[in-house]
Amino acid sequence: MFDALTDKLTNVFDGLTGRGALSEKDVSAAMREIRVALLEADVALPVVKDFIGKVKEQAVGEAVIKSVTPGQMVIKIVHDALIEMLGGEDEAGPKLKIDSPPAVIMMAGLQGSGKTTTTGKLARRLKEKERKKVLLASLDIRRPAAMDQLAILAEQAGVDSLPIVKGQLPVDITKRALQAAKLQGYDVVILDTAGRTTLDEQMMGEAEEVAKFANPSETLLVADALTGQDAVETAKRFNERLPLTGLVLTRMDGDGRGGAALSMRAVTGLPIKFLGVGEKLDGLDVFEAKRVAGRILGRGDIVSLVEKAGEQMDAEKAERLAKKMAKGQFDLDDLAGQLRQMQQMGGLGGIMGMLPGAKKAKQAMAGMNVDDKMLKRQESIIYSMTKKERAKPALLNASRRKRIAAGAGVEVSDVNKVLKMHQQMSTMMKKMGKGGMKGLMGAMGGMGVNQADLAKMAARNKSGGMDGDAGGLPGLGGPGAPGGLPGLGGGSLPGGLPGLPGTKKK
Repeated sequence: MFDALTDKLTNVFDGLTGRGALSEKDVSAAMREIRVALLEADVALPVVKDFIGKVKEQAVGEAVIKSVTPGQMVIKIVHDALIEMLGGEDEAGPKLKIDSPPAVIMMAGLQGSGKTTTTGKLARRLKEKERKKVLLASLDIRRPAAMDQLAILAEQAGVDSLPIVKGQLPVDITKRALQAAKLQGYDVVILDTAGRTTLDEQMMGEAEEVAKFANPSETLLVADALTGQDAVETAKRFNERLPLTGLVLTRMDGDGRGGAALSMRAVTGLPIKFLGVGEKLDGLDVFEAKRVAGRILGRGDIVSLVEKAGEQMDAEKAERLAKKMAKGQFDLDDLAGQLRQMQQMGGLGGIMGMLPGAKKAKQAMAGMNVDDKMLKRQESIIYSMTKKERAKPALLNASRRKRIAAGAGVEVSDVNKVLKMHQQMSTMMKKMGKGGMKGLMGAMGGMGVNQADLAKMAARNKSGGMDGDAGGLPGLGGPGAPGGLPGLGGGSLPGGLPGLPGTKKK
């Protein structure tokens, strides 16, 4: 969602960091460009004015002008101001009030904002992450099949839903849900209220009546981030009538301009608690101001990447692989497992979006037609082999490779690329098994990864600074990372990140 804004801000920062010293005139010109970028991203005008005012006040001071790296100082100031706009350093995690069971969470919002789907996502999260016993109840008596939809989502999420009784009013359904929750020992009751296509008095009156009876500990407004400033206005109107405690922004994986997400917290004063991404029930991310600010400025979100990896990782399989690695063993079945895990983590695009300085690498991927289909194609090549061939790749002579290519519907050259990729990874695993971290560094050096860049990155991470080097991880195509992501093809991407074979330009 923030791609366009990220590109514009990156261009501004490239101009700043490319200079040895900055004058007040340079900083003022940069502030004008940032202002235009935010307005084009559909951020509310009062929010932009306040943001630019705070940034400019600090950016034209002597601390920046006389700094050793003034461009990097400006980037840090913008980064800190973005965090403040989005809610501040303390805005970390959902912090839902679900202490005294049965805690009531009321979901409000307009029709089509993704309210019912978000209810299912939240129920799944509470059940799996916080081990809560959850009951869902639909109060939408007007939209056809709304109650049936929530019942299906509840089943998919592995939670219970209140049995449907036709003809009951929303308050009557609420009474029945609370009674059932007390009798059956539920920790959380989530009430999915009815929505309309526009705000009207009947809907607001109905929601107020339910809130008055249920006395919810959390009242979350679900808003569609793609509706831009309309979503901000909706939030203001709801907040005037209901005791809202937080916001959930849906369709954050869409191609909107992202202004609503940036404006919502500043305009309403309400914390953004979750972000909805995708239609699947696991597509609900915790909102954290620092992480979102990092993504907007092209700094990535390594913490989320690690969390996603942790969620997708099978502990037993990981332990088995670790033991094999210690012995320097890594077969094609192990490689297929790594490819599958990458797909589960959101594919190449999803992973790239969380890596620092990945803009140029993503552009290289697009230019070379490298996408998530490549991962599936590689996996199909591996599973076109026999079990014995996967365990012993040395058996794969020319005739066997031809047979595998025919079975997977690819060229023999594609099979060769997968085998070369496996060979590179296997070499790295052997070095890790023999020399630990020292062996790994040696292996990465052999694959074209600049160890000096690794050292610089480690130093930056240790200091915790927001430096403007835009290099991020070595090999991501930024100025500080000449090695490129080996294996993604294009320009200076020669070797091949194990798991991603190089692609040559035709």
